[in-house]
Amino acid sequence: MATLRDIRRRIKSVRNVSQITKAMETVSASRLRRAQAQVVASRPYVRSLEEVLADLAGVTTEGDVPALLVVRPVQRAAMVLISPNRGLAGPLPGNVNRRAAHYIVDEAGAPVDIVAVGKKGRDFMIRRSQNVLAEFSALPDRPTMADVSPVAQIVINGYANGDFDRVVLVYTRFITIVNQQPFVKQLLPVEPPAGERARPADFIYEPSPQAVLNELLPRYVETLVYQALLESIASEHAARMVAMRNATDNAHEVIEDLTLTYNKVRQAAITKEVAEIASGALAMSQG
Repeated sequence: MATLRDIRRRIKSVRNVSQITKAMETVSASRLRRAQAQVVASRPYVRSLEEVLADLAGVTTEGDVPALLVVRPVQRAAMVLISPNRGLAGPLPGNVNRRAAHYIVDEAGAPVDIVAVGKKGRDFMIRRSQNVLAEFSALPDRPTMADVSPVAQIVINGYANGDFDRVVLVYTRFITIVNQQPFVKQLLPVEPPAGERARPADFIYEPSPQAVLNELLPRYVETLVYQALLESIASEHAARMVAMRNATDNAHEVIEDLTLTYNKVRQAAITKEVAEIASGALAMSQG
């Protein structure tokens, strides 16, 4: 049976851990508010960009299709995998990595090159002997379009040069604080949104729709990567906040159990001492 000193040490150790997890929960909650605001603010811009793109694609002549819209038989594919740099985010890193692995094994139908954004995805793909073309693990917590431009340029140039025939984006979509889902989205060739728009577009393009489309397509790819990165950052903070909250609650439960055990051991020790004193006193009186 553990001694009182051992139990006190364990209680102190678990209490220290609970203080650390509580602090990490607070930090993640603060960062989540900023990240969530960025996600919400960027979504209307992406929707408006898709509306313009759909209108432009509708007026493109069949013989002059931009390179980023050309559909080719898939001989080789590429994947932009966005994952966290750090752990302690619950099941989120494992979920996005498993979704990426499932795409490579069951859906790609061709060899896949990896552009890893985040250390967890990079390490996972290296362990699985996948070809990692590039890795970005030093992006800031509040990224800008300039930060994601190199990521987008790698796949844009590779697709335009014919190095690969399809590019997908794998990231974690932020739905709610307790719900983040791994998601696969085709990045290249660009798929203009289908279906009827809620209102007819009334745009005037200068110098021409074709010229605007050629300029817009790379910006659209960069925007999708940027939006996916924002979603992934918000998802990471939410998952880490929930994981640290659960860890703090579990630590408190362990402290309660250890405290109960400590009191039982202490009471047993006191009872034993009282019994020994009483036995000694009885022996002395009879002697």
